[in-house]
Amino acid sequence: MSTEHADTRVVHTSVVQPVGSRPLSVPIYQGHLFAFDSADDMAAAFDGPQGAFFYSRLGNPTVRAFEDAIAELEGGAGALAAASGMGAINAVLMSLLQSGDHVIAQSCLYGGTYALLKDLTERWGVEVTYVTGEDPAEVRAALRPETRMLYLETIANPTTQVADLPALIAEVRDAADVRTVVDNTFATPLLCRPIEHGADIVVHSATKFLGGHSDIVGGVSVFADEAVHRRVWDHATELGATADPFAAWLAIRGLATVALRVARQNETALDLARRISAHPAVTQVNYPGLAEHPQHEVAQRLLGGRGGGVLSFELAGGREAGRTFIEAVRLVSLTPSLGDVKTLVMHPASTSHRQLDAEALAAAGIGEGTVRMAVGIEHADDLWSDVEQALAKLG
Repeated sequence: MSTEHADTRVVHTSVVQPVGSRPLSVPIYQGHLFAFDSADDMAAAFDGPQGAFFYSRLGNPTVRAFEDAIAELEGGAGALAAASGMGAINAVLMSLLQSGDHVIAQSCLYGGTYALLKDLTERWGVEVTYVTGEDPAEVRAALRPETRMLYLETIANPTTQVADLPALIAEVRDAADVRTVVDNTFATPLLCRPIEHGADIVVHSATKFLGGHSDIVGGVSVFADEAVHRRVWDHATELGATADPFAAWLAIRGLATVALRVARQNETALDLARRISAHPAVTQVNYPGLAEHPQHEVAQRLLGGRGGGVLSFELAGGREAGRTFIEAVRLVSLTPSLGDVKTLVMHPASTSHRQLDAEALAAAGIGEGTVRMAVGIEHADDLWSDVEQALAKLG
């Protein structure tokens, strides 16, 4: 029996270490501190992202399990989980860019990424050249001696433009000190693995398809090169953008069903895209699985013949029609996210891309009446019934 006083013993509860068995699922290591028996071992733990755990901002067993799982899925040398998708993007851009650097980026990007690049331009003097992402010659023409990054999205938000990653990345492959960053959130590693096509870094909002249940906010970046991983880890841990263990645990739980969910979402999205494209209130449907999509051939080659779980469509009545539609749906939820088991809808021009003025919206291919629909796992007939009744209200 311990000789310490009771008020000491209650503080030092024993930590149970499993012996003779192992947990079937990844445990939540919510505690943020780890103790050592050796001063040298503790000092060595500070050396990098693969060292011993000592403080959860710099590394945690649950978070590491999530990072390792995504690194393996994407074919990377290492990964860094963040508190959000924008946390992952900020960590990468702010670690690798400095004043005077030049970035080549797609004109159609997630609104938060566009806002970050705008901020880096205004405060840091980082120059950005926007290209359509459709023609490798645009990337070649934009390349400068001070170019340090090519930023792409596998499937663009919300136009569903599919970047021909091998062709675009080839234009900067021989340029010194240029890294390609690809946001693979819409595609997931189930449809595309950008590192296999030459990307240096892949970023995800784990909030979306990877988590898949509207119960986490998280992000992750995956690195083809361990040295770049270490450089970003050094900055990200100082920035404080690293992931919480409970969110990482929920993301791991989501990964167990992501293949099943993505397959169903792709199947239903194609079904809805075909039905919506035939409706007279709709002037255009953007979905890579449709033969008339401008990058249909690229999607067939790059995405394994699938088109993703997100589509967008342009309503003839413009902004007012968009507002009427998103307020008329009943089964589909009006909410600003995607990749969920429930089908979600939003109006990008007034929400996710509100940072863009009319000229920037047009350049990005986003119309005043564009509606984005992120398809869930409900029955396709039920979803179409809801969409059809909402479209009928546009008159």
